[in-house]
Parts: sequence; C-alpha cells; structure tokens
Amino acid sequence: MDFLINNPQNLFWLAAAIVSGYMLFGRNVIGDPDSISPQQAVMLLNRENAVVVDVREQAEFAAGHLPNAHHIPLKDIESRSGELKKFSKRPFILVCQSGKRSRAALAVLRKAGYERIFNLSGGLAAWREAGQPLARG
Repeated sequence: MDFLINNPQNLFWLAAAIVSGYMLFGRNVIGDPDSISPQQAVMLLNRENAVVVDVREQAEFAAGHLPNAHHIPLKDIESRSGELKKFSKRPFILVCQSGKRSRAALAVLRKAGYERIFNLSGGLAAWREAGQPLARG
C-alpha cells in the first residue's frame, strides 16, 4: 500500500490490471461459479484437456459445434451420463445454444456425482462471438 501511495502513477496500472482480470475471468462467474467464459473454456481445454458435452438437438449439433464435442441431447443426459464416466478425472464443459439447456444438464450431472462441471456462459453464441472455431457434421 505504501508503494502505491508513494508512487501514484502506478495506480493506473493497478486499476488496468484489476479491470482486465475482471473482464477476462470475473464477469461470467460472479454469482455463478459454475459458469465459464469462452476464454476460460479455451484455457480448460488447453491446460486440462476438458471434455466438451453439447446438449443441443442433433440438427443444431450438425450445424456447428465445438471441436471434439461429445453429443448428448439434454433429454438423454440422465440416461446416458454413464458414457462420461471414463472421463471423470477431467473437467467437463457443457454447451448449448445460449447456456440455458446446458445449465439444466449441469444439475443432472452434478446429481449423478460429477464434480468438475462448467456451463459455457452464453453458449455457442458466445463461443462464436469470441471468434472460436467450430466443427460441422
């Protein structure tokens, strides 16, 4: 604190660091620790080999999805949750179009015993807006 008081020009840099950190990490998780931004999802994918589960319907999935995503429609998530057991040591990122269906899937999987589960805040729309790649088919 003394350093900042004696060097007021550094207040600008401190404020810039706080704002940048909030924009990158904080705005999607404040009040919702289960949601992550597209940037946070990319970090989980790259650093921890996260498993992406797309809970949209078949036609939506075929039109475009995150690369290497597993497709389990929301209506089937409870009955097919066992398919994900082989990935249980890795984090999961749940995706739908806007984040609402994946939020519901998160609750189902959490009840089934999965722990490191995250909802992609804003869904595929936010992923696209962030300029991230899509796979088709």
